[in-house]
Amino acid sequence: MSTEKRAGTRPNLSVLALVSFISSFLVARAFTTLNPNYVLIGGGFHIHHFWYGLAMLAVGGWLGISYHSERIDRVAAILFGVGGGLIGDEVGLLLTLGDYWTEITYTLIIVFLALASISILIFRYLDSIRDEFARFLRSHRSLYFGVFLAAVSIAFIAETSHPTIIAIASLTAIIACIIILAYFIQRNRKGVIRSRRVE
Repeated sequence: MSTEKRAGTRPNLSVLALVSFISSFLVARAFTTLNPNYVLIGGGFHIHHFWYGLAMLAVGGWLGISYHSERIDRVAAILFGVGGGLIGDEVGLLLTLGDYWTEITYTLIIVFLALASISILIFRYLDSIRDEFARFLRSHRSLYFGVFLAAVSIAFIAETSHPTIIAIASLTAIIACIIILAYFIQRNRKGVIRSRRVE
């Protein structure tokens, strides 16, 4: 399979891995919810399913880098996704060293799913997104959006003393300033190009 064709299948593999991740997380969470007292004990140790997840991540990763076959790539993506879901189900247990039901599990899974979904879309439609974003920066809408984002961010910074909210609001304020600056740079370029045409 050529490099171009192989690269073209990557977004599909990403989606396959993401669906496998979500499915295995939901199945593991449902199983543990319905059977909270069912545990596998071997040699006196409670064997958590994140160990199976680690094994699947390792096997899926190894298959993905060792073979150049579309079928094996798909198997590797499924194993990688399932392994990630099993680990994701117990991320709260791993972080708190004992609290399986902690809310941080759901928060981290939601953040991961959002970032993974956005990444897949960005890589799949990078050229279209780049064109749309360039058009957006050349329009007046980018100025309005930048001003709105800066105002909201500054309001959040002024209203709270929570360090996480301040950090996120500061980041969005910086992004807003970059958008506003990009608008004026684009506008200045247009003015220079027009004046050169007139001359």
